[in-house]
Amino acid sequence: MSGPDISVVICVYTEDRWEDILAAVSSVRAQSYPALETLLVVDHNEALLDRLTKEYKEATEVRVLANAGPRGLSAGRNTGIAASYGEVIAFLDDDAVAERDWLKHFAAGYADPHVMAVGGRTEPIWASGRRPHWFPEEFDWVVGCTYRGLPRGRVRVRNVLGGNASFRRTAFDFAGGFASGIGRDGDRLPLGCEETELCIRLTRARPDAVLLIDDRAVIHHRVPGAREHFRYFRTRTYAEGLSKALVARSVGADKGLESERRYTTRVLPAGVARGLRDAVLARPGGAGRAGAIVAGVLTAAGGYVVGSVRARRGGVMYSVAGIEEKADIEGKAGIEGKAGTEGEAGIKGGIR
Repeated sequence: MSGPDISVVICVYTEDRWEDILAAVSSVRAQSYPALETLLVVDHNEALLDRLTKEYKEATEVRVLANAGPRGLSAGRNTGIAASYGEVIAFLDDDAVAERDWLKHFAAGYADPHVMAVGGRTEPIWASGRRPHWFPEEFDWVVGCTYRGLPRGRVRVRNVLGGNASFRRTAFDFAGGFASGIGRDGDRLPLGCEETELCIRLTRARPDAVLLIDDRAVIHHRVPGAREHFRYFRTRTYAEGLSKALVARSVGADKGLESERRYTTRVLPAGVARGLRDAVLARPGGAGRAGAIVAGVLTAAGGYVVGSVRARRGGVMYSVAGIEEKADIEGKAGIEGKAGTEGEAGIKGGIR
């Protein structure tokens, strides 16, 4: 089958997701457009590393390796990029399964040589079997899924979403790797936006770069029961504000908040209006959804203010990693920076 060779990287960290990890790998192995390889990057968990190594010792197309950098999702992804051989590197969450044509749709996007990244659509699998009545679709990003307000079809975007995304290998030559200190490290705050920061950095390094979302590239993402509650919703939206503050300090507020302005001024008011209309019509959850949208905006704004103050005081550290050569992935990559500096904060060297 013609098209780019694609390596798939799945970052894992806990044995609690054992069955989910196996399901994720199985979904990659069943693709209509076969992956060149699947890399399972284990985040500083020796027991899980040993168990997965034994599980896939006979599977030549599945490789298990340890995160060669500091704890966290960004360093794990950077380890996978450095160890992979594909022209394109795709990322799949460890608690998600990809539909059969997932990689096929990713590959099609790279027919245009200007395309540097292609993302897809992520659908939630609710532990309770259905969406909570109060949970607004506009906030599905809280549980790592595609949210109402994103454009449909195959369209150009500012950034792809990390749990269902792919990048041309040369993108990392131009922009460096994922920044640690912004993305997920277990359940520590902040919990995201590392892919947003990378994508903005990439388009600054390559103004002609095209980033796409193709909503035919579908994965299904498991949402644990604990994440169906308002307490998690509030914590996650606050963490998003912290992350956005770091991104804004890194790449500037104009780019860092460009998409968010449209989201908060158009998408969310329309969501509140729908919720209130449903409440008037006595439909389940209408008032709850409207209230959740307002609460989500306020908590995210609060997180952004706190994150901005911390960044200005120099209290938040992050680093932008260069991608190591395959022979050197056992070493630790990273260029340290402080988020309290102006402009391209914390990006010192290593970015070509």
